[in-house]
Amino acid sequence: MSQRISHSVLDPIIFPMVPRLYRAMRISRRIPPEAIVVSGHVVAIAGAVGFAFSTHYWWAGLIAAAGVAGNHIADMVDGTHARSTGQCRNGGELLDHFTDPLSFAYWMIGLGAAAGSLALALAAVIAIFATAVLTNIKAKMTGRFTLARFGPTEFKALLTVYALVLTAVTWLVPEHTVTVALGTFAALTAALVIQLIVNLITAIREVNRDDATAVDTTDWQLQ
Repeated sequence: MSQRISHSVLDPIIFPMVPRLYRAMRISRRIPPEAIVVSGHVVAIAGAVGFAFSTHYWWAGLIAAAGVAGNHIADMVDGTHARSTGQCRNGGELLDHFTDPLSFAYWMIGLGAAAGSLALALAAVIAIFATAVLTNIKAKMTGRFTLARFGPTEFKALLTVYALVLTAVTWLVPEHTVTVALGTFAALTAALVIQLIVNLITAIREVNRDDATAVDTTDWQLQ
């Protein structure tokens, strides 16, 4: 099991609130944590649909914001629920890590639809999945699953705020909504690509100098 290390800016502020939030939600102990993961994923899909229509209807931005925020709440309490009820399972963790990049991909597709740019959506989705692959491969090699200072929590916070901004723009100045959406999404996609390149270079240097990372010289075993 990889050691989990978060360099997140917001996690130290949010994580202490999770136990109280979990108790306030009064989730039945009979509910498996995997159900919370799936529920969060469904909410994420609703958020993506909200993003897709956010330049047409002002209320769609509210759905997008609720979808992103709701997904993060589920992502925070699923582990707490698993530990509190003694339902920690490798399958649950696998499902959690599997659905995380999918949720971000849905949102990028929704933002691309809102901005009318399939090319930007494809670039953003590729950057999302490339980052996920890089994070997991580095975790396998170093034994440390690390989150950057601008990680999933910060990204979700940014998307939630942006959804609310789109709501305001679509309501107040609808004629400029698509222009704002396109410009903002282009900047966001560029930032994702730049962050991926920086993280890749940093990861290569880290695994090369990590004494705990033994170089794999074994050959494939054909069975």
